[in-house]
Amino acid sequence: MATIRILQQGIRKSAVAGYRGRIHPIAGVALNKDWNSSFATRTFTTSSNNGQQRYHNWRESAALLGTAAGLVGLTLIAKSKNDSHLAASSEEREPGSIVPDLPTYTLSDVSKRKTKETRIWMTYKNGVYDVTDFVSNHPGGSKILLAAGGAMDPFWSMYAVHKNKEVFEMLEELRIGNITEVPEEEERDASNPYANDPKRHPALKPSSSTPFNAEPPLQLLPDNFLTPNDLFFVRNHLPVPDVDPKTYKLEVGIDGASRTKSLNLSELKNRFQKKSVASIVQCAGNRRSEMVKIKPVKGLNWGAAAISNAEWSGVCLDDLLKYSGIDIDYVDCDHIIFDGLDQDPTGSKYGASIPIELARRLKRDIIIAYEMNGEDIPRDHGYPVRVILPGIVGARQVKWLHKILLSKKESDCHWQQKDYKGFHASIDWHNVDFSTVPAIQELPVNSAICEPVNGTSLEEGANEVTVKGYAWSGGGRGIVRVDVTTDGGKTWHSAELKQPDQPLYKTYAWTLWETTIPLPADTRDVEIRCKAVDSSYNVQPDNVDGIWNLRGVLSNAWFKVDVKVPGEEPQAKKKSSWW
Repeated sequence: MATIRILQQGIRKSAVAGYRGRIHPIAGVALNKDWNSSFATRTFTTSSNNGQQRYHNWRESAALLGTAAGLVGLTLIAKSKNDSHLAASSEEREPGSIVPDLPTYTLSDVSKRKTKETRIWMTYKNGVYDVTDFVSNHPGGSKILLAAGGAMDPFWSMYAVHKNKEVFEMLEELRIGNITEVPEEEERDASNPYANDPKRHPALKPSSSTPFNAEPPLQLLPDNFLTPNDLFFVRNHLPVPDVDPKTYKLEVGIDGASRTKSLNLSELKNRFQKKSVASIVQCAGNRRSEMVKIKPVKGLNWGAAAISNAEWSGVCLDDLLKYSGIDIDYVDCDHIIFDGLDQDPTGSKYGASIPIELARRLKRDIIIAYEMNGEDIPRDHGYPVRVILPGIVGARQVKWLHKILLSKKESDCHWQQKDYKGFHASIDWHNVDFSTVPAIQELPVNSAICEPVNGTSLEEGANEVTVKGYAWSGGGRGIVRVDVTTDGGKTWHSAELKQPDQPLYKTYAWTLWETTIPLPADTRDVEIRCKAVDSSYNVQPDNVDGIWNLRGVLSNAWFKVDVKVPGEEPQAKKKSSWW
């Protein structure tokens, strides 16, 4: 049995060294230089006779190399207890359990191993693994590097393909040691208003810790139409309140009226028909980091993942208002105000409002939500109740909702009056007057490239690249086209759109897209750009310079990533001489 296992290891290791166009032992998918499969879902073969010949040659070489490697491994196994443990069947022990006689490492040891130069280490339960030589063959591409120098457990569970015997066997072949150290939990100061904030997924990349604001890795977004709750980007302005669902109340009324309607959580769930809508939430500052490169701005340094998509379920706003004796179509008010339970040390709470005309248009689509992707809304996202305003900027979609008020005036909250407004590039903090422009409501058309990520090195000699991303436009305007270029806009290619099941003019969810396009010949450094077009034929501007503003909001220029194509630099053509 040990001989068979060593032969298998020898074959696999020689295959990795000899040719990358093999059938991957974990996922059962072919991995080759034309890599454009989604995660463990498709198989590919080489597309040319030369490629097929290389494949057959490789098979013959792999057999010989594998046998040799197996014999060498068999000799070494007799001398090394360490190798005997690695060769043992995964049936003999639980994956990630402690293996006797292997060295024990610390969290600090692992954290220093994040690159090919240092070797890439990861942990799973009590196991330490060197995945350096496996990275280039990982079916999920560079996503494996999200766990470099740390625990793979949180990422491992994100993909069901990992949960099978063969995957665990392959994982244990990369085993180099044990780890028993438990990460120390940060002590929480009871006097700190953020001490009771919930725990977050380690994949989230914080742009601030108090209040906590973070976005998921961009390359994870195309994996799911509905963003998993624990990977949904987090935007908090104040400490996260801990609301008791048993005592929770939602008040509904008209400003100045003597009576308001008060409903508890049970009444919201049982008195009304549950309505659902798939809708994104996007921060007004999404992609702000691109504006910072032009000129400094004030605000969180968001990348392009301050946007996520979920299915929200709860009470239709129109039903709730009518139950409360309010007909939104005839009420003499100009705004509808939403107030939350999150507050600063002075007691000032977060709030926002939208114009009544907008509320009337969306009255059957606005959701007073208590579920997110079929579960109770997590604390970070507004538990137990928040308002979802499809097609509207995230700043108005108040979390921890406790009051709905129809009024002649808009919300007087700071973030309604002194923030989240757009200006031209000549307005800066020395001459800004926030009262001169309206609050942002519907957002402009936008798109981003999620894969490949910026700085990716493609396969040596690659002549095409698969590009994936998202696109979305505010106001329910669906996406009709996403254009992608690799030559600075001289040639454009239309991406394949994965349209949500929503009407074109009431599209509130994002549109995921994908395309495989040619790379310029004899070019090692390539810039990939994308732009989206919505149902009103609004299109993204070609550069950031013309839309820069002091708060770095509404950033929607063509999205760009730089990739490298390894290989020899193209030789400059020699000038011919007359002699």
